[in-house]
Amino acid sequence: MTRNTSYSPQAPDRASLEDSEGDLLLEFGTDWCGHCQAAQAGIARALSQPPALTHLKIEDGKGRPLGRSYSVKLWPTLILLRNGQEIARCVRPVEAADVNRLLQA
Repeated sequence: MTRNTSYSPQAPDRASLEDSEGDLLLEFGTDWCGHCQAAQAGIARALSQPPALTHLKIEDGKGRPLGRSYSVKLWPTLILLRNGQEIARCVRPVEAADVNRLLQA
Protein backbone atom coordinates (compact mmCIF):
# COMPACT_ATOMS: atom_id res chain seq x y z
CA MET A 1 0.00 0.00 0.00
CA THR A 2 1.21 3.49 -0.81
CA ARG A 3 0.42 5.99 1.97
CA ASN A 4 1.33 9.66 1.69
CA THR A 5 1.28 11.97 4.69
CA SER A 6 0.42 15.21 2.89
CA TYR A 7 -1.65 16.20 -0.11
CA SER A 8 0.35 16.40 -3.32
CA PRO A 9 0.01 19.51 -5.48
CA GLN A 10 0.99 17.33 -8.47
CA ALA A 11 -2.17 15.56 -9.63
CA PRO A 12 -2.26 12.81 -12.22
CA ASP A 13 -4.37 13.47 -15.29
CA ARG A 14 -7.85 12.01 -15.46
CA ALA A 15 -7.01 9.86 -18.51
CA SER A 16 -4.20 8.06 -16.67
CA LEU A 17 -6.55 7.33 -13.76
CA GLU A 18 -9.20 5.97 -16.12
CA ASP A 19 -6.56 3.68 -17.66
CA SER A 20 -5.45 2.32 -14.27
CA GLU A 21 -5.97 -1.31 -13.32
CA GLY A 22 -7.08 -2.64 -9.96
CA ASP A 23 -8.26 -0.60 -7.00
CA LEU A 24 -7.08 2.96 -6.42
CA LEU A 25 -8.17 5.31 -3.64
CA LEU A 26 -8.16 9.03 -4.41
CA GLU A 27 -8.31 11.43 -1.47
CA PHE A 28 -9.00 15.07 -2.28
CA GLY A 29 -8.31 17.75 0.32
CA THR A 30 -5.70 20.18 1.64
CA ASP A 31 -3.16 20.03 4.45
CA TRP A 32 -4.68 23.09 6.15
CA CYS A 33 -8.30 21.83 6.11
CA GLY A 34 -9.60 21.03 9.60
CA HIS A 35 -11.98 18.34 8.30
CA CYS A 36 -9.08 16.71 6.42
CA GLN A 37 -6.87 16.76 9.51
CA ALA A 38 -9.64 15.29 11.68
CA ALA A 39 -10.23 12.45 9.22
CA GLN A 40 -6.60 11.30 8.98
CA ALA A 41 -6.60 8.93 11.99
CA GLY A 42 -9.68 7.06 10.76
CA ILE A 43 -8.37 6.89 7.21
CA ALA A 44 -5.02 5.54 8.43
CA ARG A 45 -6.73 2.88 10.60
CA ALA A 46 -8.91 1.73 7.71
CA LEU A 47 -5.99 1.58 5.28
CA SER A 48 -3.83 -0.38 7.72
CA GLN A 49 -6.05 -3.42 7.10
CA PRO A 50 -5.82 -5.69 4.05
CA PRO A 51 -6.35 -5.60 1.16
CA ALA A 52 -3.58 -3.19 0.26
CA LEU A 53 -4.31 -0.59 -2.38
CA THR A 54 -2.69 2.50 -3.79
CA HIS A 55 -3.80 5.68 -2.05
CA LEU A 56 -3.24 9.07 -3.69
CA LYS A 57 -3.69 12.22 -1.60
CA ILE A 58 -4.36 15.03 -4.07
CA GLU A 59 -4.41 18.70 -3.15
CA ASP A 60 -7.68 20.22 -4.27
CA GLY A 61 -8.98 23.76 -4.63
CA LYS A 62 -9.26 26.65 -7.04
CA GLY A 63 -7.42 26.01 -10.28
CA ARG A 64 -7.14 22.25 -9.66
CA PRO A 65 -9.14 20.58 -12.44
CA LEU A 66 -8.95 16.94 -11.31
CA GLY A 67 -11.20 17.48 -8.30
CA ARG A 68 -13.69 19.40 -10.44
CA SER A 69 -13.74 16.56 -12.97
CA TYR A 70 -14.88 14.25 -10.15
CA SER A 71 -17.39 16.86 -8.82
CA VAL A 72 -15.56 17.21 -5.49
CA LYS A 73 -17.26 19.87 -3.39
CA LEU A 74 -16.27 19.08 0.23
CA TRP A 75 -13.02 17.89 1.78
CA PRO A 76 -11.89 15.32 2.33
CA THR A 77 -13.55 13.34 -0.42
CA LEU A 78 -12.38 9.76 -0.94
CA ILE A 79 -13.14 8.12 -4.27
CA LEU A 80 -12.56 4.43 -4.88
CA LEU A 81 -11.71 3.56 -8.47
CA ARG A 82 -11.75 0.01 -9.80
CA ASN A 83 -10.07 -0.39 -13.17
CA GLY A 84 -10.35 3.35 -13.68
CA GLN A 85 -14.07 3.65 -12.91
CA GLU A 86 -15.57 5.20 -9.79
CA ILE A 87 -17.37 2.56 -7.76
CA ALA A 88 -17.87 4.41 -4.46
CA ARG A 89 -17.11 7.63 -2.60
CA CYS A 90 -17.07 8.88 0.96
CA VAL A 91 -17.28 12.56 1.88
CA ARG A 92 -15.90 13.83 5.19
CA PRO A 93 -15.33 10.47 6.90
CA VAL A 94 -15.30 10.73 10.68
CA GLU A 95 -13.99 7.32 11.67
CA ALA A 96 -12.40 4.20 10.22
CA ALA A 97 -15.83 2.54 9.83
CA ASP A 98 -16.81 5.20 7.26
CA VAL A 99 -13.75 4.41 5.16
CA ASN A 100 -14.17 0.64 5.65
CA ARG A 101 -17.68 0.85 4.15
CA LEU A 102 -16.19 2.60 1.12
CA LEU A 103 -13.47 -0.03 0.74
CA GLN A 104 -16.02 -2.85 0.87
CA ALA A 105 -17.83 -1.53 -2.21
